[in-house]
Amino acid sequence: MESAGPIESKHSFAHRLKVLILGDEAKTKEERWLVQKLDFFILTYCCLSFFFNYLDRSAFANAYVAGLQEALSLSGNQYNILLSMTTAGYVIGQIPHGIAIQKIAPRIWFPSMVIIWAGLTASSAACKTYEQLCAVRFLMGLIEASTYCGTIYCIGSWYKPREIAKRTAIFTASGQAGSMFAGIMMTAIYKGMSGYAGLEGWQWVFIICGIITCPIAIMGFLYFPDIPETTKARWLSESEKRLALDRLPPKKADGHNINPWSLAKRVFGSPAFYILCLFATVCSALEAFCVQNLYLLWLKYYSKAGYFTQTQVNTYPLGIQAMGIVSNLMAAVYIDATGRRVPMGILACALQLVVTTILFIRSSPWAAIMFAFYLAGTSYIVNPLLFGWANIICQRDGDDARRSVILTSMNAFAQILYTWWGIVLFPANEAPYWRNGYIGMVVVIAVMFSLLWVVLWLDRRTALQYPEAAFFDAPETVQLAAIKGDMVVDVTKNDAESKVEGKANDITTVASLK
Repeated sequence: MESAGPIESKHSFAHRLKVLILGDEAKTKEERWLVQKLDFFILTYCCLSFFFNYLDRSAFANAYVAGLQEALSLSGNQYNILLSMTTAGYVIGQIPHGIAIQKIAPRIWFPSMVIIWAGLTASSAACKTYEQLCAVRFLMGLIEASTYCGTIYCIGSWYKPREIAKRTAIFTASGQAGSMFAGIMMTAIYKGMSGYAGLEGWQWVFIICGIITCPIAIMGFLYFPDIPETTKARWLSESEKRLALDRLPPKKADGHNINPWSLAKRVFGSPAFYILCLFATVCSALEAFCVQNLYLLWLKYYSKAGYFTQTQVNTYPLGIQAMGIVSNLMAAVYIDATGRRVPMGILACALQLVVTTILFIRSSPWAAIMFAFYLAGTSYIVNPLLFGWANIICQRDGDDARRSVILTSMNAFAQILYTWWGIVLFPANEAPYWRNGYIGMVVVIAVMFSLLWVVLWLDRRTALQYPEAAFFDAPETVQLAAIKGDMVVDVTKNDAESKVEGKANDITTVASLK
């Protein structure tokens, strides 16, 4: 396709700001228009879906501290077990969902799952016993497993490597926004609807969450475009469908082959599976202070002594999600702008070490403890780091089925941790101080720091194995290292693209600088 001419002055502030925020520069007006369409239809649907996914999850935590615990006579570590039931369903559903979307159109699969989990959310209001709630939470986890890695997979199917981190961060931030809105909504319902139609406020939260989730499914059925190779989206022209494929690393002809033996060999025969699954587990552990709702439990503990009102218990933790959204997006902007990921991993480790130190000291004043809980929100930096990086690494060989299974396996391993992690290290009945959990976090930080260099090695290794795909990860102004014999030669992205076209055969191996 011939260039449609420059989009705008490359030296203008507006242009530089747009590239910084949105990612790699579009080469033509056609490409810019295509990316805008993708953002509107794909990112909007996925973000709304994840927003309501997290809204439904967070509604449970807020309901627990606003009457659910007393209504169902929950005690001891039953809260942690309920969280673990959701996690267990979530883990079991990961790989089946990842394989299913290789054969069933995502525009059918994803919205269908949304409808089912909306119904399960609403049915939570009818639970009368602990056992009933366990069953519902398990099924919700099983169905919700389709959302996160399904979206990460689709982002990696439509976007260039230099566009992935920020889209991943925006998607993840939508879930955190759902958590924030859950607290606000819970507060409003607790004040205004408790006792209406004979139902408690926490029951209305589940019912309303289920009802308002359903319209998202309709949007998915109508507008989600599947993947570039099979899309039938009416909002994409034939030339845009071709461009969507041309702008991405090459695909394997049998990249959607899910023959069990073949797929197993492709997945387990690569170090990427083992390294990235371990990395995902450790990154997930780094988010423990937020995931286990420790601040909420801390506030709940002291509210019994009259230090905090129910409204404060529901709203104060919103600051953690706000911190998570800001740090998540800032990390993604840095990653896409520089192509460097290790510094963000180091920063995440350093900040969580500060948090852990403050919380570990029993004599820390309440102001310091509350500051530490809010600072813990910076652990969400790992989201664009982990799945953005993994998506790019796995994208290079063009095997989409393998990429889908690795991504879902990563999420499964990350979640397996929480089937026991919270029960052992952060039981609700140990509030407000979790000594074992704080010690465990120090170990996690040390392991996380070490693994950054292992993943960096994997990144460089795959770039050398698939040089043509690695060129797509090169920024316009960041150099590529091209090794020719014993001589290191610097090349620009234009040179790299020439190689993809077969015009620079003298460059034998290429790896982007990280």
